[in-house]
Amino acid sequence: MKIVIIDDSPDALALAKARLTKECDDIFCANCGKDGLKMVREEIPDLILLDVDMPDISGFDICRTLKNDDDLHTIPIIFLSGTCGQQDKVKGLDIGAVDFVTKPFDAFELRARVRVALRTKHLHDLLSLHAQLDPLTELFNRRAMSERLEREWARAERHDKVISFAMLDLDHFKKINDTFGHSVGDRVLQNVAKTLISQCRKIDLPVRYGGEEFAIVIPDEAAEQAAKMVERLRDHIANTPLITGDTSVTITASFGVADSTDRPSIKAMIEAADMAMYQAKQNGRNRVEAALHLEPVAKN
Repeated sequence: MKIVIIDDSPDALALAKARLTKECDDIFCANCGKDGLKMVREEIPDLILLDVDMPDISGFDICRTLKNDDDLHTIPIIFLSGTCGQQDKVKGLDIGAVDFVTKPFDAFELRARVRVALRTKHLHDLLSLHAQLDPLTELFNRRAMSERLEREWARAERHDKVISFAMLDLDHFKKINDTFGHSVGDRVLQNVAKTLISQCRKIDLPVRYGGEEFAIVIPDEAAEQAAKMVERLRDHIANTPLITGDTSVTITASFGVADSTDRPSIKAMIEAADMAMYQAKQNGRNRVEAALHLEPVAKN
């Protein structure tokens, strides 16, 4: 857990940090609003302690900025103030703070309020994570994929970067279910998910797209380079059969890869990857196709 404390008083910063060292090991301090905002964006803390009265940016304005940021709006904020009246406290809570602590701090009260805020944040994170996980494979689901794609697309546009998107469909998966039963089919899906988790980079996001389809968000790689990484995944899946009793079940997958270059939208990139995947199936399955200059292919 991380805490960021933003206060223009060096004494208040030092005192708050000293009071909270038993509650959290990672405590970061900023002595002005501008540095505090930068620190929050860099550290992505679990809690922010925020002074109301600062010379450069008021705590209320910082709170509004954070609550309007899609990546930061869930971070709980506790306001710190020795001068605010009841009206200001109501204002602070209305714009998104979870609590107010009055200066000078009472050590026990400060720790208790911080513990409550951190505990609530932890529960919120668990619920949010649960809502974004596929229960069978424990990969992230399409909802999580959409959110990540939005962030990566915006980042790529800001910094003139590229992102790639890969789709894969397990070959002849219905035959596996019909021959060995759905319990074996479930194990196949779980094994493929484990392969994606183990073989993808930490910055990639493998997801269960639906049914026997999976997808991977691949930041900072063009389609040609992403296809080389995906080829390793294809090879690993094809050479890792599922052993069930005395039977070895061979699994293969067809992959399609596309990137954001010259594509107007996320939807266009996904559609290009999807069509490349069907191109791979038409070309014999168990292969990777990159959507560079592919003509549309009719799905079968």
